[in-house]
Amino acid sequence: MTAARSTRDGQDADEFDVEEALALVRNPGPRQAAEQPRTGEASARAPRGGDRPSAPGTGAQEGTPGPDQRAEHKATPWPEARVVAERAARSAPRRAPISVPLDAALGLVLAAPLTALTDLPSFDTSAMDGWAVAGPGPWEVRGDGVLAGNAAPERLTDGEAVRIATGARVPRDATAVLRSEHGRLDDKGRLHARHAQGHGPARQAGTLDVAHGQDIRPRGQECRSGDQLLPLGTLVTPAALGLAAAAGYDTLTVIPRPRVDVLVLGDELLTEGLPREGLIRDALGPMLPPWLRALGAEVVAVRRLGDDAAALHKAITGSRADLIVTTGGTASGPVDHVHPILRRLGAELLVDGVKVRPGHPMLLARIEEGRHLVGLPGNPLAAVSGLLTLAEPLLRTLAGRAAPEPYTMPCREAVQGHPYDTRLVPVSLRGERAVPLHYNGPAMLRGIAASDALAVVPPDGARAGQELELVDLPWASAGIDACFV
Repeated sequence: MTAARSTRDGQDADEFDVEEALALVRNPGPRQAAEQPRTGEASARAPRGGDRPSAPGTGAQEGTPGPDQRAEHKATPWPEARVVAERAARSAPRRAPISVPLDAALGLVLAAPLTALTDLPSFDTSAMDGWAVAGPGPWEVRGDGVLAGNAAPERLTDGEAVRIATGARVPRDATAVLRSEHGRLDDKGRLHARHAQGHGPARQAGTLDVAHGQDIRPRGQECRSGDQLLPLGTLVTPAALGLAAAAGYDTLTVIPRPRVDVLVLGDELLTEGLPREGLIRDALGPMLPPWLRALGAEVVAVRRLGDDAAALHKAITGSRADLIVTTGGTASGPVDHVHPILRRLGAELLVDGVKVRPGHPMLLARIEEGRHLVGLPGNPLAAVSGLLTLAEPLLRTLAGRAAPEPYTMPCREAVQGHPYDTRLVPVSLRGERAVPLHYNGPAMLRGIAASDALAVVPPDGARAGQELELVDLPWASAGIDACFV
């Protein structure tokens, strides 16, 4: 084994949690079959709130699955978990459309087709600055002019022209608009058509032919009253807002944003300052609300509850949100209260663990008809994994948004896999390649903060050049400003 390869394998091992590293030792994939990493190279940190590793099987014979491996096989495969989340949203009662002003509609989805309220344009308009002319030239130029916003101008007779501005109403019986750069006035004040630039003897000596209807936008050129401009289900973009305004709309009928409450769990979390005395900064409280808004949600409340079962029960039962998102507490430790409270409430567990790394202890539960809870692991990148696996398809469907078209891209270098689970690995997109980023352990955000997407790595990994499915991050495709409205 070369020194360079040894260093890389050690680096990759450091990016797994303890359970993942142990699984790689017990079940080496193609890349690890001959070169198993030492368990001492794995991270020694035992993450809290759903990322704690299960104890390896004690006294089991070699090749016999331990308790942690048997538990894995009860988990839902990653693609199936996303389908379950989408199906859960579809089974919820239909949400009543709402009418909102144009300035509040960006990012929402049309609940009714957008039909034209008038012809566009609603009258013949000039497409250019110049002269409105009638009949063949030369033309006698009237002394007045026509500006945008003026009432209907006087009609023209053959041989007449009048100055006109872009967007102004074209006089009746005008046959064309002559652009400013294509006209010249002789010493008697008559208007002649000419080329803006001469190219060759014929053009230098000749005049420009003015075609009938030239540079006039006729009434109804874009649409007629009653035409469908945008179908039901269209995402309201800035361009869609402009079209709606041009068509005469003041409000739009849209599907309301799903309402979300975020409950941040953990006694060890600080809201300010440096980590100290066993306490760490809360990364999920600042990160999740804008991310949820980017997924189309309205974040109603963000509450920090600590490891308090009574407070968590009260928060869940008192919430009226369409979705409750909890962070941490999804495993079976002494302060992991999510499962016991869901059982106490009689909630239906739709997903209880997903075969994905990081983030395998995530869950999705139906609390009551039309209301769900997504339990995210407590480690930051694991929480991101849960967010995109369960919360994204559920919120997208509730908001009426279309599913993104799946796409793939070749990875620039080999990516280490997990023996039996999918891995979600932050990547940056460089040209036509996806470049895997380091610092992608469950507790790390450094990789995802620099990434454009997450690569879906199958069990046992991917070789350099292999096509991998990519899950876009919302701001990478939509832009920061459009994304977080």
